[in-house]
Amino acid sequence: MNIKRSGAKFLLALSALAVGASFSAVAAQTRKPVAPPAVITSYLPASDAVAIVDVKRMLNETMPGILGGDLAKLAQANADVDKFKAITGVDVRSVDRLAIGIRYTYPTPKTTKLEVVAIGHGHFDAPALTASVRAAATGKSREEKYHGATITIIDVNEDLKMLGLWTMHIKQLAVCVLDQSSLGLGTPASVRAAIDAGKAGRAPADLIGLATRDQNAVVGFGANLTPELLAKLDVGNDTIARDISAIKQAYGSVSSTQTDVALTLVARTNSTEAVKNLSDTVEGLRQLGGIFITRMTEPRKSLAEGALNNLKITTRGTELEIRTQVTAASLAALIK
Repeated sequence: MNIKRSGAKFLLALSALAVGASFSAVAAQTRKPVAPPAVITSYLPASDAVAIVDVKRMLNETMPGILGGDLAKLAQANADVDKFKAITGVDVRSVDRLAIGIRYTYPTPKTTKLEVVAIGHGHFDAPALTASVRAAATGKSREEKYHGATITIIDVNEDLKMLGLWTMHIKQLAVCVLDQSSLGLGTPASVRAAIDAGKAGRAPADLIGLATRDQNAVVGFGANLTPELLAKLDVGNDTIARDISAIKQAYGSVSSTQTDVALTLVARTNSTEAVKNLSDTVEGLRQLGGIFITRMTEPRKSLAEGALNNLKITTRGTELEIRTQVTAASLAALIK
């Protein structure tokens, strides 16, 4: 995946686009990370980034909150969930919580590829699920045995909506029931890595702590921003590039109520001087943001204005915290 951004759009990435991509959020409180339940770490391989999604709340609270005012879009979102099951054999409604591990790789000097594995937590019947995956694949599947586990690999090659909200192109999907309460989804290589990680898991404890910092969130995430990753980020401005290069980790949380969604994003830098410089840059970009918003059309303009008006920027030690909030209904404009 190529990572490119223009400097002019950077502020919107911190406000409107960040909210739109997450589709929910709430401000994380200032407190020490709480140790997560052991099951969260199960089967997560060594990762550069970790995200935890409360799937039940996403489907039953967040999605209806966003799309409740547009019944046609809500029906389509539910139909997209059904389509995912029809094509892959996996019913995401059977998943309570999703733990996602992401590893950065660099296939060429100018590109970054994300190796992703998702571990679904719920209750799974291995024979029934394997049969469902095979039936959905209509002959385009194969099985692979790995350390006693059965991985079913299907050829998809379609654009599918995840949780009925955002679209991803899936070329090939590997599915493996890891145990009665854990399901692995990803590429064959990433699912094999999950099997190798076992119930103890191998994801870094600090990223797990960041991703579970707000235990009331619909989505929580934590990521290392490596020098290799940041070197490929083209923001079109040397000052912004310098300030971003000082960020070592990013984390935040996403949550929703019946009426509002909000986002908290925290950048952890290497010094108090770096966080001050980053804060000054973000404040300047916020002022410029109003200019770009005037060029937008409705209903996206109102969404961006709401996100920008509610944007709060706070420094705390070596960390910069960005928070914003919008109405749930306004996010429906981002879903097609």
